[in-house]
Formats: sequence, structure tokens, C-alpha cells
Amino acid sequence: MRLKSLQKLAIFLLFVVGLLGCKSTKSISASGELNDKLSAKQIIKENNKTIANFKTLQSRVKIDYTKDGKSKGVGVNLRMEKDKVIWMNGPLSVARAKITPDRVSFYDKLNNQYFDGDFRLLSDLLGTDLDFDKVQNILLGDAIYDLNKGSYKASTHENSYVIQPKEQEALFEIFFLLNPGHFKMDSQQITQNQENRHLEVDYIKYQEVEKQKLPEIIKIIALDAGDETIIDLEYRSISLNQDLRFPFRIPSGYDEIILK
Repeated sequence: MRLKSLQKLAIFLLFVVGLLGCKSTKSISASGELNDKLSAKQIIKENNKTIANFKTLQSRVKIDYTKDGKSKGVGVNLRMEKDKVIWMNGPLSVARAKITPDRVSFYDKLNNQYFDGDFRLLSDLLGTDLDFDKVQNILLGDAIYDLNKGSYKASTHENSYVIQPKEQEALFEIFFLLNPGHFKMDSQQITQNQENRHLEVDYIKYQEVEKQKLPEIIKIIALDAGDETIIDLEYRSISLNQDLRFPFRIPSGYDEIILK
């Protein structure tokens, strides 16, 4: 079954945890002076201090999706239990999605279709291998890969620190750009030159929510052989550490989406 009618739902699955706006929220200043004497180890140590630490999250998120010059926008409800589940409910409950470390599932009442499988759907969509941890980290402004593992070198570019492996992989190159003011990600980029693929996640603005540094506005750009997809995210009305439920059951009689 073709996925065109479900691309937007797949996008929802990928980006369900940006964070904006509640009474305890305030914008985070991105101003800071670069210190070219800082080593990669020192920069990574500062970044480790900013990793989001909460049990649950509930929010509204506005998603704008642009492809082939056509744009669509929607607001959805999301819930998250960190490291365990990401859940989303679309307008009027016409679509619902659930991601766990083992599965990606969603159903679409408008088209009577559902998907229940692994992360290949999301990986194909953005042109890079994804799993639960990578999706969660992208959305929280944390590094896709564990910076405490491997060997990295540091440099500067414009107003950001740049962390990259001392030896890039043969099949892909990855760069992390960190803000000198708060040491969260300004951008993280993966390039697969042989496949003509590029994924760039830019963090336009951060905020503080209950002492947590979290993204406020995110822009994702995915290039695949000249085909460009852009997703803009803005998250609103967030609350942390409340008791949440994650109801999900695929309705009977729906057609399954089979990946080929």
C-alpha cells in the first residue's frame, strides 16, 4: 500500500516531544562567547549537564510540513514517558500514534489504515537509521549519538562549538553544533554522500521549563536525492511529571500498511 496519504502521520510519529509554554516557562538566552581553548571533552561535559530529566511530558505541538512546495499545518496533543513511550492524538482523534523502544504504531480513521511495525518507516522517511533513543534525543535537543562514547574533536564555526568524530565513518559524516551560552544543540547534521542524503535538525530557540532546558522551536530539513522535506515544530502548553495514560488500540477492520 502506498504511503503518500500517511506521510503526515509518519512525521507526527517522529516529532512528538518539543516543548513550549507554561507558567513556569521562560526563554533561554543563546548569547555566549566562544572559547577556542575548550576541548571536546570539556564541551561534552557541559552538554551532559543539559540533558533533559523528567518522567512524563504533556503538551500541544504545532507542526508545519512542507514537501514539493506544498505546506500543511496541524496541532496535536502529545504525551511522553521518557525512555518508554511517545504518544500522539490528532485533531478530533482521527489519528493516533504510539512509539515504544520496540515498535512504531499508528492508525488513521480517515483512510481506515494502520501501521504496526519497526522503525524502518521512520528511517526511510528521513533517510537515516533511527531508533527510539535517536528520535527522543532529536526532539529534546540532545545528541543523536552518545557523545560519551567514541573519540571527538572540537572546533568553532560562526557562533557555535563544533563536535565531530576524529575519524568520520566511511558511509556518513556527522556534526554536532553546540551553543556557547547554554551548551544545548544549535544543530545536528548527518550526511550520507554516496546516497545523496542529508538530515539537518536546527534548534531555533530554547526555553526553560521547571528547570529543564528544552527546545521551543525546531526546524528539520531532510534531503534525499534532491527531494526536500521540511518540518517546523513549535510546542505549547507543556506540563511535566504528571500521571498520564497512553491508550492505544488499532480498530478492527482497518487495512494494514505493508512496507516493501
